[in-house]
Amino acid sequence: MEGSYFISGIQQIGIGVEDFHQAWKWYIEHFQMDVRVLEDSTVAELMLPYTGQQAQKRHACIAINMQGGAGFEIWQYADRKPQKRNFEIEVGDLGVFVAKIKSRNVVQTFEELSAKGVKILGGLQIAPDGLATFYVEDPFANIFQIVEEKSIFKEEKRSSGGGVGVMIGVTDIDKAMTVYRDILGFDQVIYDKTAVFSDFAVLKGGQGKFRRVLLTHSKARTGAFSHLLGKGYIELIVALERLPRKIYEGRFWGDPGFIQVCFDVTYMDNLKKYCEAAGYPFTVDSAAKQHTDSFDMGEAAGRFAYIEDPDGTLIELVETHKIPILKKLGLYLNLRKRNREKALADFLVKMLGLNRVKY
Repeated sequence: MEGSYFISGIQQIGIGVEDFHQAWKWYIEHFQMDVRVLEDSTVAELMLPYTGQQAQKRHACIAINMQGGAGFEIWQYADRKPQKRNFEIEVGDLGVFVAKIKSRNVVQTFEELSAKGVKILGGLQIAPDGLATFYVEDPFANIFQIVEEKSIFKEEKRSSGGGVGVMIGVTDIDKAMTVYRDILGFDQVIYDKTAVFSDFAVLKGGQGKFRRVLLTHSKARTGAFSHLLGKGYIELIVALERLPRKIYEGRFWGDPGFIQVCFDVTYMDNLKKYCEAAGYPFTVDSAAKQHTDSFDMGEAAGRFAYIEDPDGTLIELVETHKIPILKKLGLYLNLRKRNREKALADFLVKMLGLNRVKY
């Protein structure tokens, strides 16, 4: 990376859904994703490589939990019936197959979600790092792992926060490290284990032998939203006893499931050069298509791009230029008129909480 660009954290985890409002309501009730950063209904005209070479209209929002962590991008096709998988995802299938949710008290979160009747797969487990964990399945067949991460951005008396990472199925971890370590900066290995894992036994196809590598970053992230986004984790999984399937093979970006993991970046031009030199060129670049480096996202503006990991998993890169703080009063934050390497004052970011949504 050589200091030519930097990543402030995992900005959001994309989730394709069939019913936008039903899904968002569920994520508010159970994961407190109740603060709207932006919401719009527009045509995804730049994603043609992943939408059948046709511009597709969609309704989407980015929602966050003010206790910190990555948000969710909840995404639904407007004029096309979303195509569900015709198979059940198994551990190690290629792509994002589990999203991680952070909790400062995993046992308490387990009790809270159990009391709400959430579908918990098995019970409390012990992860390979020796910490308590458990898995839940939402009503839309997406799996979430609740993991211990005690950091809090804004105290709201909740046991859990937002997203803190993902599990990604790959065919070759060492090859995948050229993306997740060298480009995205996840350079610290928490564990690298090959075994039959007891916590995987509660998941479909989780009874075999796997190699699991849990990565984080050795240096604290910097940039405008680094305090909100906090620490992030990428867990790479290789299935050693079966041939994994591509989760999105034969389907479009935006179809139901975890469609991408997105990173908040600064100095996108430098990142683009680095990715090209590393052999992972941008497959989509809003600046290249629009002939401007700031793409109008309705309520926000910025530049976005995509790369693929060696197995074709989509990774989104977003450089934010403008976001609404309080849209009703016309209050927006222009990130280009400040020191882009410095974190925003916490009180400014906490003002996003004024955009809380109640169903």
